[in-house]
Amino acid sequence: QVQLVESGGGLVQSGGSLRLSCVVSGDSLENYAIGWFRQAPGKEREGVSCISGEAGSTWLSDSVKGRFTIARDNAKNTVSLQMNKVEPEDTAVYYCAAEKGYYCSPYGIWPGFFSSWGQGTQVTVSS
Repeated sequence: QVQLVESGGGLVQSGGSLRLSCVVSGDSLENYAIGWFRQAPGKEREGVSCISGEAGSTWLSDSVKGRFTIARDNAKNTVSLQMNKVEPEDTAVYYCAAEKGYYCSPYGIWPGFFSSWGQGTQVTVSS
């Protein structure tokens, strides 16, 4: 299994921007699909975005489409989630997850599809 470490969370005002990073170690990033999930207090963990390995295909949830962007840098073994025009509803702990050989589905991602997880980073959006 690979190890994942998220960073970049913090407090941001509504309408602002934040960039989350997920650094992967233990194997080559290009072999893995990386998913971003978030979990708000009292709510289930939900998929936010996904980027496939070699093909690089991406998926964004409807709630963040047009505001968030996912990208990968295989040379740095890093996947980023650029969050623009954030809203209070984006407040949550954000997790990145990895699964070898998985291709992001155009219908969404679910936690059970991913076997390796980071520890999470808190994002708080103030109104």
